[in-house]
Amino acid sequence: MAVSRTKASRAQLFALSAAGFASLFALWSAVAASGWVAPQFLPPPWAVAERFAFLLSHPFAGYTIEQHLVSSIGRFLMGFGLAAAIGVPLGLAMGWFRWLDEVVSPLFEAVRFVAPIAWVPFAALWFGTGIGGPTLVIFMGAFPPALVNSYRGARFVEPRLIEAAQTLGAGSWRVIAQVLLPASVPSIVAGLRISAGLGWQSLVGAELIVASSGIGYLMVKGQSNMSSAIVMSGMIAIGIVGFAIDIALRRVEAAIHARRGL
Repeated sequence: MAVSRTKASRAQLFALSAAGFASLFALWSAVAASGWVAPQFLPPPWAVAERFAFLLSHPFAGYTIEQHLVSSIGRFLMGFGLAAAIGVPLGLAMGWFRWLDEVVSPLFEAVRFVAPIAWVPFAALWFGTGIGGPTLVIFMGAFPPALVNSYRGARFVEPRLIEAAQTLGAGSWRVIAQVLLPASVPSIVAGLRISAGLGWQSLVGAELIVASSGIGYLMVKGQSNMSSAIVMSGMIAIGIVGFAIDIALRRVEAAIHARRGL
């Protein structure tokens, strides 16, 4: 009986989600068909779908929409990978070494409240339209959650695990690698989910200004051509890729929880 209730609940949730999407598209279609807003500014859903399909095979702003997405994803992976590679070990080390926490925390707190988009002028000045500018902006968006969740995971590790490792003669770095890291994995993965979302959002903001390709650049060119359908096609592509990234990380998180019996 419990299984059937679970299935019914999922079916109901799916139906509600479908109804929400259907209502949105119905309202969108009704407003577009009413003539209250010019099609130039609010094209109907079918016009956007047609333009999206056209962009899949016809270059715009130098590339097809898939090529723009590949460029954006490459930048995202560089910035997000750099944020994870620095933020996770640094957060674990700060959770273990009190002196490092005291040194880094004031600097980190001063920087992490600066919106990633605020780094765009510096990115443009330092790197121009090369890959370094967007990578910097993505890094500044993705780095804080990666560090904070790793730090919190390390701080809340059960003391008996640390004591057992120290009793067996483990040094500080061995404790970090063999105790803090495994115990903090759920918190780290949760932080990386947040990092990925913020990094992807930061990427689009960066590409609006400091890029010569990518999905954000496509949207800028669409706006310059007064084509709302192109801009909305870019938004749809952004949402699809962002959703796919989150699903992948959620599955990793669920697998970790299942393996740990959580």
